[in-house]
Amino acid sequence: MWQFDYPWVFLLLPLAWLGYRRLSPYHEARSALRVPFFAAMSRAVGMPAGKREGSGARWQLLLSVVVWTLLVAACARPVLIEKPLQHQQPTRDLMLAIDISQSMQATDYTGPDGQRSDRLTAVKAVVRDFIARRKDDRIGLIVFGTGAYPQAPLTLDHASLLMLLDEVGIGMAGPNTALGDALGLTIKMLQKAKEQDKVLILLTDGNDTGSAITPEHAARLAHEHGIVVHTIGIGDPAATGEQKVDLEALRQIAQLTGGRFFRADDSQALQVVYETLDQITPHKVTTLSHQPKRDLFIWPLGAGLCLLLAAHVLALLVASRQLSTSAAPAKEG
Repeated sequence: MWQFDYPWVFLLLPLAWLGYRRLSPYHEARSALRVPFFAAMSRAVGMPAGKREGSGARWQLLLSVVVWTLLVAACARPVLIEKPLQHQQPTRDLMLAIDISQSMQATDYTGPDGQRSDRLTAVKAVVRDFIARRKDDRIGLIVFGTGAYPQAPLTLDHASLLMLLDEVGIGMAGPNTALGDALGLTIKMLQKAKEQDKVLILLTDGNDTGSAITPEHAARLAHEHGIVVHTIGIGDPAATGEQKVDLEALRQIAQLTGGRFFRADDSQALQVVYETLDQITPHKVTTLSHQPKRDLFIWPLGAGLCLLLAAHVLALLVASRQLSTSAAPAKEG
């Protein structure tokens, strides 16, 4: 399918006719030699006086009309509209909040190889796989301990996100667990997001020991801002002290925000949790359509130039032939 981007340019078509009718013809004065035997000379060369050979006024006028029309058509910018291109734009914002308090140092996780590892190491391994699956989502990262800090804003640059995840270490944000503050920071980072689906995945032992705002109040605020919080309890609930997992607090946060609560006792269970999250938070993308245009103005412009060139060459050949024809009798005489 093709069209003209500036069809109003065709209103200029009568401009050439107005110029032809209103402007005075061009006259050029030349020096000439007056001889009394001009008529005899004209008859000798086969060109009677008063006859204008090769003027070509009619075909030149037609050529000018065609060339002007092609020039106006080129200025109207003809374009070929190609098939629309499909583009996928993410419509989901995902925040990951990872607990890096001192309690995440507990080595109560067993890896696939049977080796014991601390909680944060197990979480990092699974989070990398989770990020790799969410190619169309904007993902941000929050880390929290005594305080909550944005490690990475919402981004599609998942490679940089993974680099920032690798730099996270236990105790970097302090030894305590500010669970409520992590929820508050999530609200602040997502409140300007234009997407409808906003999700927080909270990975913690749930044992809040240092928040300025209670987790319950922060969860209610998250619900008011349309943020769904899925909570994942990490570690052994039978542990004591700082390492004990407060599963009830995490279950309450998920319930208040319309999310789901998961319990991950080991690295394999944590992997199952993320597989489940892939199902309950599916990819949602908006397909945007863009139709590229290919300019075609070069064709009418090139056709006009070729016509002018061909007309000049043809006129030159005709004039040369007439000159040689008229000169032949003169030699015989």
